Amino acid sequence: MNHIYLDHAASTPVHPLVAETMLEIMKGTVGNASSIHAFGRDAKRIVNGARDQVAAALGCGPDELIFTSGGTESDNLALFGAASACRSAGKGKHIITAETEHHAVLHTCERLEQLGYEVTYLPVDRYGQVHPEQVQEAIRPDTILISLMYGNNEVGTLHPIEAIGAVAKEHGILFHVDAVQAFGSVRLALNDLPVDLLSVSSHKINGPQGVGALYLRRGTGLDPLLYGGNQERKRRAGTENMAGLAGFAKAAEIVSSDLEGRRVHYETLRQTLLHGLNTEIGPEHYHVNGHPTERLPNILNVSFPEVGTETMLMNLDMEGIAVASGSACTSGSLEPSHVLEAMKLPEQFLRSAIRFSFGLGNTTQEMEQTVQKVGTILARIRNRR
Repeated sequence: MNHIYLDHAASTPVHPLVAETMLEIMKGTVGNASSIHAFGRDAKRIVNGARDQVAAALGCGPDELIFTSGGTESDNLALFGAASACRSAGKGKHIITAETEHHAVLHTCERLEQLGYEVTYLPVDRYGQVHPEQVQEAIRPDTILISLMYGNNEVGTLHPIEAIGAVAKEHGILFHVDAVQAFGSVRLALNDLPVDLLSVSSHKINGPQGVGALYLRRGTGLDPLLYGGNQERKRRAGTENMAGLAGFAKAAEIVSSDLEGRRVHYETLRQTLLHGLNTEIGPEHYHVNGHPTERLPNILNVSFPEVGTETMLMNLDMEGIAVASGSACTSGSLEPSHVLEAMKLPEQFLRSAIRFSFGLGNTTQEMEQTVQKVGTILARIRNRR
């Protein structure tokens, strides 16, 4: 069976050059980057080199990066760390986020509420977008932090980050952006972007799992979550994952070197899939969820009202095609997507949504094969009625 992987929004395959970089370090480098002997200094050079490479890809200073275990830890560190620092400084306890955020942000906000903070969860429009005017209206005298994702991991919708960042800056409020899904598809120039904290993860850009980073603009207060050694300028204790960081850095270098080429390729795959659906099943038999233009190029969320999400997922999986129903962190749940619910989609769209996400190795031929399989599955289900 020919297997087709269309779940890159959940995790991407490791790039061969990334694997080579990691293997070379695992086979040839010994030492702890905090040790002062030659082995430790060699390890430190690897960590510092990785920091320089990732910083270059993000357009920020190396000293503004905190290496973490991935997007979830980066989001947690940003929210808990910034909220704690602001509260210690007597700046307030109100936080603004959106109903469609990743659970790494939503569940952190729920915990912050239990700790005495107040959180406003902004609604989104039918495309899944938050508007700057909403943020402006939600700001209170005690607002300390705004946290919004750059591009949604389920439908791909982009928030107007620059405009919202300008609102935050005008009021002197910290702005955190979860860019885990956007990194690798959207050019990030953090020196010019009005954000104070930004989360990224290695395994979304063909790097290893379990590695990520949090951008922290110089001068931004942050209390650590982990205590121990002096790693990451005392902001995140723990021995660095040398091979993982080197792999992350290589992946960041590769992805930033041809961002436009990747975008064009993803758009071609998307259009091939949509054109095929029009031809194979007809436009009246599916609905695209998310913003038509302000979106990530590699995520396509489609509802097939004639068949439930779980049935389509199972049938495609049996045909060797891997897709998803939403966030990888909740894909085992039978509950409807909180993102699609927040977008107030009709029930038939809400319970029949499939996320196709493209990446390294995908071809237009695979899109055509996927369309054929979708058509076959729909025809089979219609014949059973």
